[in-house]
Amino acid sequence: MPKYTVTLSRTAEKQLDKLPNPTADRLLSAIIQLSDNPRPPGYKKLKGRDGYRIRKGSYRIIYDIFDNVLLVHIIGIGHRKDIYD
Repeated sequence: MPKYTVTLSRTAEKQLDKLPNPTADRLLSAIIQLSDNPRPPGYKKLKGRDGYRIRKGSYRIIYDIFDNVLLVHIIGIGHRKDIYD
């Protein structure tokens, strides 16, 4: 399977920067793994808006997949109580 390019939106970068380092590192490793498999076990298609999500503990990573150009674009990163607003 070909590798996907992973990009972060400006918003996602800011959200990641605000998190404590151990949490940010865990989420960053999950984001990097999306380049190998953008549809890992446990991913979900979002209802009511475009995109997909994966869970890492209490945090969620929201992203879009563009298969035609092999791109995964991270839209948002945050705690589960805040990310869906």
